[in-house]
Order: sequence, then C-alpha cells, then structure tokens
Amino acid sequence: MGKKYGGEFKMLAVKLVIVTGKPVAQIAVVLDIGNQTLYNWMKKYNEDQNDGSFIDSGHKAPEDKTVQGLQKRIRNLEEENSILKKAMCIFAKKQK
Repeated sequence: MGKKYGGEFKMLAVKLVIVTGKPVAQIAVVLDIGNQTLYNWMKKYNEDQNDGSFIDSGHKAPEDKTVQGLQKRIRNLEEENSILKKAMCIFAKKQK
C-alpha cells in the first residue's frame, strides 16, 4: 500500500507546480513523490478548480468553521512560503 498524503500537502504540491511553472516530474522529484501521483492531484485540482479540492469537510458551527478556516489558511500560507523558499534554493543550485 502507498503512502497517505494529507489534503494540505497535496494542495501545496499542486500550487508549487502552478507557481513555479516547473514540470510536474521535476516537482515530484523535489517532493519525493511519484510523477503519476502529482499528475493525478493536478487533474483533480483542475476538475474542482478550488482550494478545497483535497480538504475533508466536517459538520461544525459556522463560527468554528470560519475560525478554523482562517487558521488553516494561515498554516497553508506559511507552509507554502516554506516550500517555495526550499524549492527556490534547490532550483538555484541546479542552475549553477
């Protein structure tokens, strides 16, 4: 059985492909995931066309959902920034 990846990781991987414009295969190597796995995530994201593509939805009060959504967004942005910084370093080293 393969590895299980969370929705946030999947979303960040997809966004990394979109933001950097690098080939899916190259990003897959950097993230240590299979090419086909990332292609599948890209396909699902493109079909859904929203940031909730991989996020499970639960039944909570609207206020809780709002706070939790904002906290998740902050975590996503922080993690995305971290991944992009790492990717920039990796790609910069490869170009030298």
